[in-house]
Parts: sequence; structure tokens; C-alpha cells
Amino acid sequence: MGQADEGMSNGKNKGAVAPSGSATNEKDTANAEFYTLQVSDSVFTVLKRYQSLKPIGSGAQGMVCAAHDTVLGQNVAIKKLSRPFQNPTHAKRAYRELVLMRAVNHKNIIGLLNVFSPQSTYEEFSHVYLVMELMDASLCQVIQMDLDHERLSYLLYQLLCGIKHLHSAGIIHRDLKPSNIVVRSDCTLKILDFGLARTAGGSFMMTPYVFIPGMIPARLKVLVPKWM
Repeated sequence: MGQADEGMSNGKNKGAVAPSGSATNEKDTANAEFYTLQVSDSVFTVLKRYQSLKPIGSGAQGMVCAAHDTVLGQNVAIKKLSRPFQNPTHAKRAYRELVLMRAVNHKNIIGLLNVFSPQSTYEEFSHVYLVMELMDASLCQVIQMDLDHERLSYLLYQLLCGIKHLHSAGIIHRDLKPSNIVVRSDCTLKILDFGLARTAGGSFMMTPYVFIPGMIPARLKVLVPKWM
């Protein structure tokens, strides 16, 4: 190898070091955009734009906190997915929820405002946070209230509008229950939690007590109460 070739080789080696340093700087910059805090029995690492986190709910899918978005100037809900990459089933559920929420845009379907992860490399990738509209209560709480016929009718109407929109898009929710339906103080209703949703034509495995009769195989209909 001549001096010219050796010089070119050294140049390549020097150039190979630069991307590594650049990646480190990018990682440091990314880390500077986040902060970590203890929320109840969970640790949240979120973008600094989200402040004043308070726990508002938790379940098999993850934990949800209310927060204030200092960029948009509004209150939001941040959902930390529970062990999204623990196994293929959890990973598919997390991916499915993200894809469907991004694909659906309707006034009675919860809106996805942002999605992020504090990890900056594939090897570290382990947590996913979904930022959504913040609502005031679940239907579980609302049905305990003394509501008049007009408000009840309006809530039911919105629920049917949301379901119709999902079905027109070929999406079956499969986990539609009071805890996955949320309401705002102005009586606006929205459907959320698409972790078990499927597009039409897929296999059906829904929450047992909210089965739709038309989707139950004939051999199981003998077990369905007459009122269904």
C-alpha cells in the first residue's frame, strides 16, 4: 500500500469516528429533552413539555396520567404502555393500538396527540408513551349519576356514532365496555383503548360479556341468554 492509499485509509478511519461522536451528541440532546419522576408505583420518563403529572387510572394495558402540555397549552392524558415488548403478543397489541389510533379520526373516538419513547436506540427501546385528549370521567362513573333522559340519549347517540365510524372503517373494537368509554363535563363521549381491536376479517376474541350475537359461532349460541 502506497502513502497515498495509506492516507486515504487513515482518512476513512477518522471519518468512521465522527458518526459515533455525532450519535452520542444526539443521544445526549435527546436525553436533555426528557425528565423522570415517580408517579404512584410507576416511573415515568416524559418530554419536558409535559408537566404536573397526576395518576388518573391504571390497568392491564398500562398506567395513565393527567398532565399539562406547555406547548399546546392544554391538559392531556399520557398513557405508559405496560411492558409493550415483553413478548410478541404485547408487542403486537401496542403496535395495533398505535396504528389504529393514528388511522381513525372521529369526534367520538379518542384523539392521539403524540407518541414518544425516551430511548434513542433500538437496543434500549423498551417504553412507549401515548399522549391523548384528556377526558373527565369513564362511563363507569357517569352511569352512577342521576342523568335525565336527554343526556342519556345524547351519550348513547355518540356511542353509536363512534361504533358506526369504526365499523365503516372495517375496525372491530372487541373490548367495548364502560371503562373504555370516557366522557367530558360537556357530555362529549369518546371511545378509547384499541389494544384488542382487529380489522374486519380477522379472528374475533372479545370481552366475554360484550359479545355481539352475530359474531358468536352457531355452536356457542346455545349458551347465549335469550335477551341477546
